[in-house]
Parts: sequence; C-alpha cells; structure tokens
Amino acid sequence: MTALAEQVASVPAWYHTIDLPGGMETPGYFDLRPIVDVLPWPDVRGKRCLDVGTYDGYLAFELERRGAAEVVAIDVADPHDWDWPPDARAAGPERVIDGLGPEHARGFDVARVALESRVERRDMTIYELSPETVGEFDAVVCGSLLLHLRDPLRALEAIRSVCKGSFLSSEEIRLALSLLHPRRPLAELDGSGERVQWWVPNAAGHERMLFAAGFTVEQTTRPYVLGFGKSHPAFEARRSGPRHLAGQMLQRAFAGGTGVPHRALLAKPRL
Repeated sequence: MTALAEQVASVPAWYHTIDLPGGMETPGYFDLRPIVDVLPWPDVRGKRCLDVGTYDGYLAFELERRGAAEVVAIDVADPHDWDWPPDARAAGPERVIDGLGPEHARGFDVARVALESRVERRDMTIYELSPETVGEFDAVVCGSLLLHLRDPLRALEAIRSVCKGSFLSSEEIRLALSLLHPRRPLAELDGSGERVQWWVPNAAGHERMLFAAGFTVEQTTRPYVLGFGKSHPAFEARRSGPRHLAGQMLQRAFAGGTGVPHRALLAKPRL
C-alpha cells in the first residue's frame, strides 16, 4: 500500500468522492463528478472565492481547478456545533465523534496535501460569516447544506453579506412537491433525528429562499440527482417495494437518474 493509500484509508468516513494523483479516488458517500459540469458555474478565474460547508473540499478544489486566485473553505469541526434537532441533541454529537474520530477535517487535509492545493480551511459556522470575519468574495458556492440548517434564511443572509459577485447554490429538493406545485414555493419540515435534516424545499421554494435573502436568481438548472458514492449504504443496497420503485422511476423520468434530487441556481446579490 502506498503512503497516499494509507492516508486515504486512515480517514474514518469520506463524504466526497475525489480524484487523487495516481488514479486513486476517495470512497465517498456522494459522487459529484458526474454532475459537476451541470452546475451553472460563474467565471472564477483570478477571483477570490468561498466554499460554504466544504466537508472534504470537493467544491473548494473545483473552484481552484477552475482558476480561482484564492479559495477559502469553511465548515464546522466540532459536531456539537451542528444544528441538532432537540430529540438528537444529547446523543448525536458523541455518536458522530465515535464514528468519525476527533479529526473531523482529516479527509479535507489528506486531499489538500495530495492535490497540492492552496485552499484555506477555516473552522466556523455559516452563521458567523460576515465581512469582519472573512472579508468579501467575488464568488460563493454552497452545496447540499441548507437542509441541515435550522435557520436557512439567516444562513443565506450571512452568505449575502460576504458575496459581492456570484452565488452558486446547489441544494436538495423534493421532486414530487416540485412537480405537484411548480410555481408555489413550499418546503417540507423534518426537524427530528440524527440525520440533522430540517427544511427541504421544492424547486420554487429553493428559488424563493434566495430571493428572500436578498439575491436575484439569474440562471437555473433542471433537477438532477446527486449520485451515491461507494461508501453510501444505498450504493450496494437492493431495496424493493412499490414506494421505493415509484421513487426511482420518478427520479429517472424527471431528474435523469437515481440518487438525491437537487437543483442548482446562480444568483447575484440585489443592490
């Protein structure tokens, strides 16, 4: 086993599937590679950029690959600081620490060294974003994070405070709710359990959330699916049953595959 392979294997759980030197890839829970070019990227060449909720850093490293002059990536290192629902607040953080170990950012660090990246990772919550804490950015990206936040509009306003150019928001949506109510902004509330899931909007709801936070949406994508990586339990699962099969058929028909339905928006702050 090579030194890099040992480093990759030392990470208890990879969230992102990332291509590393020597043909190696990390065994992530989710694989963004098939959809990365579907996203409505702004021109980031020579720009100062921010990745919010970076986890293993896939989108931050992609910003750098696309020519960003500087990339800052933020995430929360201590699971105690996550937006835990009340019924999971007592036991949830310790279970995460038991599963991931104390070095929550280890995957990012391993990938950053392997890729010889200059991305700077900072330990902070999205709510702490402000011009005073991080400065301002020409482009901000945030992927698959809003559903894990109790206060997504407050979080989007924090992004708005540091975004002086473009904002790329890629988030999970409820596909059936989007088809039943294509123009009415709606969201499904969970707020329970250790998956730390709160609000999942329909497509119109996602767009309205950005508007309510002070953005003007300039470009949208069709719904697409974020595919499961090799470590995700669903990757090898052979689930069956009418409800599951119906959901898969719906995803294939309206999002082009199976996985977690998403939609991406490119927006600019309103002056």
